[in-house]
Amino acid sequence: MFSLPLRDDARLGPLEVWHAEEFADHLDRAREHIRPWVGSGFVTGDLDGARATLRRYAERQAGDGARLYGIWRDGVLVGGVMFTDFNTAFGSCEVGCWLEPSAEGRGLVTRACGALLDWAFTSRGLHRAEWHCRADNDRSSAVAKRLGMTLEGVRREAWPYEGVRYDKQIWAILAPEWRPLGE
Repeated sequence: MFSLPLRDDARLGPLEVWHAEEFADHLDRAREHIRPWVGSGFVTGDLDGARATLRRYAERQAGDGARLYGIWRDGVLVGGVMFTDFNTAFGSCEVGCWLEPSAEGRGLVTRACGALLDWAFTSRGLHRAEWHCRADNDRSSAVAKRLGMTLEGVRREAWPYEGVRYDKQIWAILAPEWRPLGE
C-alpha cells in the first residue's frame, strides 16, 4: 500500500473497503459538519452504509473510474479526497473532498487534491479537472483557488439540501495551466 506524506503528522492513502469501521467512526465525528456540502449518498449513518460507500468507489476504481483516498492525521482518519468522476476517454475528472472540523486549517485538503491533480495530469494524461461546490461554501471555493482553478460558472439552484436549492459553482483547471503546488 502506498502512503503519501502531506505533513509530518498527516498522510494520504487509499480508502478501501477494509477501512469500513474506521470510515464509519470518522463519519460519526464529521457527519453533521460535512452533510450540507457533500452528496447525500456519501454521508452514511452506519457501518453497512460506510462499507457500501467504500465498495461503490472500489468498484468504480476497478473500472478505471472514481477513486477514494483518506487523510490520516496522527493515525486517525480525519477526511479525504476523491475523484468523484474520472474519465480517460474524455480526458477529464472531477475532484472533491471532505474533512472533519479537527483537521481544518492545516492545508491538508489542498495538498491532497494537489497530489490527485498532479497524478491525473502527469501520470494519466488527463486534460481537464473540475471542482464542484455550493456557492456559499467559502472554504471549498478557497481550495479551488489555491489549486489554480478558474471559476467557469454557476449552475443556479442546482444543489438541493433539506428542501432548499442552492447555487453550485463549477471550477476547472486544464493540464497546460497546472503547476504542482510549491513550484
